Amino acid sequence: MMKRLALSVALVLMPVLALAQEKLETIASMSILGDLVQQVGGTRVNVVTLVAAGGDAHTFQPTPNDARRMAQARLVFINGLGLEGWLPRLVQASGSKATVITLSKGVQVIGRDPHAWQDVANAKIYIANIVEALSAADPEGKLFYQTRGDAYRSELDRLDADIRTKLAQIAPERRRVITSHDAFGYFAKAYGLSFIAPQGVSTEAEVSSRDVARIIRQIRADKIPAVFLENISDPRLMTQIAHETGAKIGAPVFSDSLSPAGGKAPTYLDMMRNNLEAFTQALH
Repeated sequence: MMKRLALSVALVLMPVLALAQEKLETIASMSILGDLVQQVGGTRVNVVTLVAAGGDAHTFQPTPNDARRMAQARLVFINGLGLEGWLPRLVQASGSKATVITLSKGVQVIGRDPHAWQDVANAKIYIANIVEALSAADPEGKLFYQTRGDAYRSELDRLDADIRTKLAQIAPERRRVITSHDAFGYFAKAYGLSFIAPQGVSTEAEVSSRDVARIIRQIRADKIPAVFLENISDPRLMTQIAHETGAKIGAPVFSDSLSPAGGKAPTYLDMMRNNLEAFTQALH
């Protein structure tokens, strides 16, 4: 009798235990957002990133497999601000009923620039939105998410302070940077650097010979010390500009994507610190 009772209890509890261990299925549109969601969600979430590390969210083309993954998700985290123009078609094709969370909600937008994460203060807004969304979808994990979110925001505060301290050591006349596309507007506004780029805020923009000639003239006139190649961009244009002006090519920087695991920027914190090091080394 006791054995049958124990077996009956076990059979009743098994689905409950399985449910308790089941992870919240989430999708992040790009690798930077995927890392931020993982930092908050920890072991309670499963994060699938659509635009993988090293990929370009501006030009991404979803696959049927992406539609299948979208259909299985409960939450979809996107940047918004026009970055993921392909997303509505993917959601429609997948038939997904997932809740879509726009992480840039609450950010003070600069023009039509979607790269808000380049200001660490905005990354803190993203984290707050992630904590809120995960807590709503998984109320039992609310304290877990809040605790992890608070701890990560403390790391972001230290990062922000480090960026300000190190860039303050660069002479004002040398705080000018050329990058492949205009992805650092928020960084420039927050931290006092001036960025110039042949492309606009999207890598889909065509670069005209007039734009290139204008930048070459500006580099020569203003004695801009360095140009930087981004991990998602074709290096040929920037190499040409550096060759014609004599500007130094700085270490690669990361704008719209993390590096794969084992690279220089597998997390958001790593990405920002890598870029800070690249800028300070080249501009001193």
